[in-house]
Parts: sequence; structure tokens; C-alpha cells
Amino acid sequence: MSEWDPMVISRPVYRPPSAPSNTRLPAHVYWRRRAIVLLAAVTFLVFSYLGVTLAFALHNPSYGVSYSARAAEWGRQHGIGGFVTWVETEWYRLHPARVGGGVKNSQLGSGPVSVKIPIGQAHEAWPKRIVSPVANPLPGEGVWHVAGRLTANGVPTIYEAFVRPDPVHTSYIVGVAWMDTTLLKAQLYSGSFIPGKGGPFTYSAPITPKNSENLVAAFNAGFRMQDANGGYYTQGQTIMPLRRGAASVVIYKNGDVNMGMWGRDFTMNNQVASVRQNLALIVDGGKPVVGLTAANAISWGKTLGGTFNVWRSGLGQLKSGALVYVGGPAMSISDLANVLVRAGAVRGMELDINTDWVQYSTYNGPLNTAINGANGHSLLPTMNGPPSRYFATWWNRDFFTMSLRNNQPVRSSVTTTTGG
Repeated sequence: MSEWDPMVISRPVYRPPSAPSNTRLPAHVYWRRRAIVLLAAVTFLVFSYLGVTLAFALHNPSYGVSYSARAAEWGRQHGIGGFVTWVETEWYRLHPARVGGGVKNSQLGSGPVSVKIPIGQAHEAWPKRIVSPVANPLPGEGVWHVAGRLTANGVPTIYEAFVRPDPVHTSYIVGVAWMDTTLLKAQLYSGSFIPGKGGPFTYSAPITPKNSENLVAAFNAGFRMQDANGGYYTQGQTIMPLRRGAASVVIYKNGDVNMGMWGRDFTMNNQVASVRQNLALIVDGGKPVVGLTAANAISWGKTLGGTFNVWRSGLGQLKSGALVYVGGPAMSISDLANVLVRAGAVRGMELDINTDWVQYSTYNGPLNTAINGANGHSLLPTMNGPPSRYFATWWNRDFFTMSLRNNQPVRSSVTTTTGG
């Protein structure tokens, strides 16, 4: 037989079956993978939610006029307020207000500087010209101009003047509005975002046609309640607890308005209609308060403090009871206080800050006739917010209005009053 015989059938070599392999992962690997998957799912959901809400904020005008303000407002609402403040701080540090320069006379007002006022009409005397902080003021700087609706007898209720904020930033103009509280009554309009709870409110945006018939002015209120270091009271409800010592605007049921320190200048009684608090007084006793140059986040606002020269607004009260609103660019909190004092305020407080929130408008049109934002005029043309914002359903911040009072006695003879 040959070495290889095709008749011989070879058999496969027998190999015993191998033991079954263990495909299960070790417990620590299994749970680690589960955690990674779960974390990825949660991260996806969180970023999807944030993306959707950010997109909503960027297209919602109630978050501000500019996209930067809308993004900042969104950030503060979603727990990254500290980061937003840091970004704003660095921005203003890298882009400070310009030093030096001049302005054109056309920026210093265009309304009448004299008017005939009926004898016997109860009204405040024409305010004195504001002394400019600049050594060589322009011819029209600090001169008062008539603005807004007049009374039925042709008496002005609001005057506007324009000055530089300080001796350094001389290329900027700040607007000042003087309001006669013997002819005007005040109203606080609450918003769904500020104060943020307690609604629906009888007075909230939009200003209704009926309430616009004798409207003369509307202007921004204060900080978000999270930053205001104060309280909020309206319609018999304490929305946020009122803080003793806080700067406060107090409006009474008859439309009278007072401004000062809560617990010292006034307390709660059954005639109070609303109280809006914001930080601490920056003017008291006719002088800027001590410490305005300090970086005191609690007193002067934890968003940017008081040292940066940015858009700011404030409200002051004169000894006579008249109100003055100050709003404009390139102001530190010390500058704001100084302008309020130059306008005659004996007490003063900061309202809101930054370009999107500083807004003061006067309105014109026949009395007892409904108007809208098209009848409005901003105190400064550089104010971002239009006068129409207070007539929009989407405006969710609080604000103040000043409207003509009724029953103003007058005799027929007239005298001429000229602004100084």
C-alpha cells in the first residue's frame, strides 16, 4: 500500500467544545457607560432648552431693544448673572466713555423757552436754569424748554433741559425733565416681569386709549427686583417686602407723589396706592450722599456698581414737590447725583441703567383724546427704547406715567413767564 491511499477516509480531529464566553461587562464598566449615556442625554436636553429659550429671548422685544441686552437679560434669568456682569464690566473697561470733545447747540433743546401763563392758575414757578458742570457752558446749555401736553388753559406741565454729565466727558448730553406735580398726577404701571408676581394688575402695559387721553409723560422705573435691594407694593398687595431705609417712590391714591427714604420720610397708611423701591438714596438734604465713589454693590447696584460711566437714569424731588428725571449716557452714579442736585433735587434715587432701559417720553395731542406711541417724543434722540414701548402688550417691565389732573381753577387774565 502506498503511503497515501485514497480509499482511506480521514476523520476530523475531535476537539472538545470550548467553555462559553462571558459577554457581560464588569459592573463598574457597565454603570460607567450608563452614566455617560444619561449625562449625554441630560446635556442634550439642557442645551436644547437653553437654545430654545435664548432664541426666544433674542426675538422678544420685552427683553430689550438690542441683541446684547436681550442676551444679558436671558442670562440673568437663567442663573448666569455673575458671568453676564463680568462680561459687561470687561466691555465697559475696554470701551470707556470718550474724554473731551464738544456738542452741537441743536442737541440742547428746541421747544419754547417762554410762555403765557394765566394768572390764578396753580402751578410751580418756572425752574431755574441748570448750571453746567463744564467751565465754559454752551449758550443753550441748561435752559428749560416747554415739552409735552399743556393744560386746557395752555399752562406747561413739563420742561426739558440738557447739560453735559461732568467736566470730563464733554461730548455727551444728559437730558433733564422737570415735572409740575401740582398739575400732574402719577401712576405706577406694573409689569409681568417686574415685579414678577402678584398680577394681573389694573395698571400694566399697554396704556389703554382711555388712560392715554390726558397722558403727558412715561418713564422707566428701577432695577429688577432681584437687584433692587428693596420692595414693591401696589393694589393693596406687598409683592416684595418694603425695606426700611430704601430709596422709594410713593404714589398716593389721589395721584400725589413723594420720593425719599422709606421709614423716615413716610410710612404705610391707607392713602398709599403704590411704593416702588430701588437701592439707597444718592441725593439727600440737597447734596450727593457720602460714598458714591465706593464700589458698594448693595447700595449702588450689583450689576455694574456706580463707578462706570454708562447710561443711567434717576429721579429727584425738589423742595416744592416737583419731580426731576435725569437720563443719559456717560454717567457714573456720582455724575447722576450731581446733575440731580444741579436741577434742584433735595432727594434723589437711581432708577434703571444701560441703554435699553433708560427711556423718558413726553406726549402731545389734543386733550381728552386717545393717543399712542406715535404722539411720543424721547427726551434724548439717542435713547434706544421708543415712546411706543409703553403702548405695547409685550412690554413687561414696570414704569411710571404722569397725566393731567382735573379741575384746575383759572382766571382769564394772563402774564408772561420766561425761562431762565
